[in-house]
Amino acid sequence: MSYRMTVTATKIIEEIKHLTPAEQTEIIQFAFKLAKTRPLAAAELNQLAKRMVASDDPLEVEKLKSAISRGFYGEEEHA
Repeated sequence: MSYRMTVTATKIIEEIKHLTPAEQTEIIQFAFKLAKTRPLAAAELNQLAKRMVASDDPLEVEKLKSAISRGFYGEEEHA
C-alpha cells in the first residue's frame, strides 16, 4: 500500500524557516546542487534563447549559449 502526502512549496518554506542555521545551510546547498544538475523547463530554455537572439554582446551570447546547453542537458554531478 502506498500513501502520498501532498506538500506544497509554501509549506516546505515555512518548515525551513524553523530549522537551525546549519540545517538551513544544508537546504541551500541542496537547492544550488539541484539547480545546477536539473534540466530547465521548456519555458526557461525559451527565455534564455530569446535573450540570446536579442543580445548584441558577444560575451553575453556565449554565456547564454552555455546556459542553454547546461539547461538542456543538466550538469553532471561532481563528487
